[in-house]
Amino acid sequence: MPPLTPSPDPTPRKPRLVCPPGSVDCQIHLFGPASRYPFDPGSKYISADALPETNIAMQEVLGLSHAVIVSGGGYGMDTRHLENTLALFPHRFRGVALLPPETTQPEMARLHALGVRGLRFVSPHHGGHLPHLSERMADMAAELGWVVQFYPSPSDLVDFADRLMSLSAPVVLDHFGAVPAAGGIDQPAFRTMLRMLDSGRVWVRLSGPMRCTKEDFPYPSVRPMARALVAHAPERLIWGSDWPHVNMQGRVMPNDGDLLDLMLDWAPGEAIRNCILSDNARKLYDFPDPVTAG
Repeated sequence: MPPLTPSPDPTPRKPRLVCPPGSVDCQIHLFGPASRYPFDPGSKYISADALPETNIAMQEVLGLSHAVIVSGGGYGMDTRHLENTLALFPHRFRGVALLPPETTQPEMARLHALGVRGLRFVSPHHGGHLPHLSERMADMAAELGWVVQFYPSPSDLVDFADRLMSLSAPVVLDHFGAVPAAGGIDQPAFRTMLRMLDSGRVWVRLSGPMRCTKEDFPYPSVRPMARALVAHAPERLIWGSDWPHVNMQGRVMPNDGDLLDLMLDWAPGEAIRNCILSDNARKLYDFPDPVTAG
């Protein structure tokens, strides 16, 4: 049996950052109740319940309006948990799904009606029980206006770059493109990520800094990458908490209020920060414009 992943900090701190209306956490994972949703046999971890109600309470503390549930490896390509959660909370969440390679267009259209707005692929280095890049499925996703979300490994973004940029759907790179922070902003993988942004077809999610380094909070080696991305193409960046932060064995669990406050340093300009947290995210994942008092 895989290890039980540590639970997130149960008391998120109210951040200093004041989120703009309509702000979106563009990556969370949800799990449980365990009695109803078993973990995939190929998963590298199991998790205690991380329920939508708990996440919504955290959103309220952080000042967020919405979140994107990204299917993680825990449930493999079983979408039942994602579907049921979207049906229960249609205004709060959107979904990004890990789907079997034989998925049909009518099936994707059914998921679209529930609130799925993206298709996720992973590098083969992340496991054989998860879907790998498929141009056929990416074309179907594009017809629905979905994004293609891709999680590279630390060693293969350069290898996948041209193939990703040739897709008909917009591409979102998970977790700083999984570029190792220790290599700095002049390494080939980071330069490749900038080139991908320049295509106008690729977005990068500022999330999971702990996935790019073994350092603990505030992950200082990630800062130069974040600042360089914000300077280069802020209009194609989004932010995510990566709650509940799976696979943190032997490491310090960050507080989610502190994670959000990293944006004060990564994107010190308020207008740019608001664009990343709200405007860009709502556009990509089809959230409504925020209701403003008039």
